[in-house]
Amino acid sequence: MNEFVLLLLFCHVASPVLHSLKYFYTASSGVPNFPEFVVVGLVDGVQMVHYDSNTQRAEGKQDWMEKVTADDPQYLKKETQRFLADQQTFKVSFDTLKKRFSQTGGVHIIQWMYGCEWNDETGDIYGFNQHGYDGEDFIAFDLKTKTWIAPTPQAVSTKHKWDRDVGQNEYLYLYLTQICVDWLKKYVDYGRSTLLRTELPSVSLLQKTPSSPVTCHASGFYPNKIMLFWMRDGEELHEDVDHGEILHNHDGTFQKSVDLHVSSVKPEDWGNYSCVFQLSGVKEDIVTKLDPKVIKTNWEKPSDLTIPIVAVVAVIAVLLIAGIGFAVYKKKQREELKSIYPCHFLAFTF
Repeated sequence: MNEFVLLLLFCHVASPVLHSLKYFYTASSGVPNFPEFVVVGLVDGVQMVHYDSNTQRAEGKQDWMEKVTADDPQYLKKETQRFLADQQTFKVSFDTLKKRFSQTGGVHIIQWMYGCEWNDETGDIYGFNQHGYDGEDFIAFDLKTKTWIAPTPQAVSTKHKWDRDVGQNEYLYLYLTQICVDWLKKYVDYGRSTLLRTELPSVSLLQKTPSSPVTCHASGFYPNKIMLFWMRDGEELHEDVDHGEILHNHDGTFQKSVDLHVSSVKPEDWGNYSCVFQLSGVKEDIVTKLDPKVIKTNWEKPSDLTIPIVAVVAVIAVLLIAGIGFAVYKKKQREELKSIYPCHFLAFTF
């Protein structure tokens, strides 16, 4: 790493403050060679459980999930049963939505995302439950009013149907603000050695051709609470800069890139530019000077360009069939439901 200018005095390390538990459901119709139904559960952005209609089995995806199943040997079996039930519900919902949108054949996608975030420093909690159809928002739950928001006319009848089920919405509020957070805290404790670790990345400068943008590529960092940006003379650049998404690496770490368009930068001014990587909880930044000598390129030395292939865990965006098929008011009933549905609730038809 002596080819880079790195400032790595990272003595003061703290755990991530904001934790999250999210479930992403994707149901598809008319998509060849892809499971019709997929569920992915993530803790702090790391996949911890997976289910799809091909295997029809919930599987833990992290070593620390063995601790969960050791405490509850029926955990994955119960998850499998719920996901199977949700899978059937999604099939019914496709028929409903196609009628609403006057559709017959073609490719269609139903998505559902729900979960919670918890700030372990301030105690602030945020819950969310959103549903979508064919890439557009369909309906979402409003925690403040405990009612549903329908951004499209086709969702209005679903809003009225779900708003009438006060017990369902009371339990949904309870889940998003209490049960979900309780389980998030448990998962963070189970996976403490993994989820609360800090890993710094390797940072490389890459360029395809002399006229191409210079890419600052950081790979191997954890957690994903980071900033990656270009600076000129100590000031952050916003023009001539393109930011990439944070992506997953196969080993559970993350990677991100940010491009700098250098076509208008004079050669004598390159020394004024730097790429800066900042990781939450790490005191010092990683600073990489814009130096032609350290740029890896495939037009000069092809063997030097090594960008890892990533498996992007992104069954994103989110949303479908809300649901909580039962009403809960009394404390005893709430405790029973916590044991029956430890991680989430059943999908509900539109």
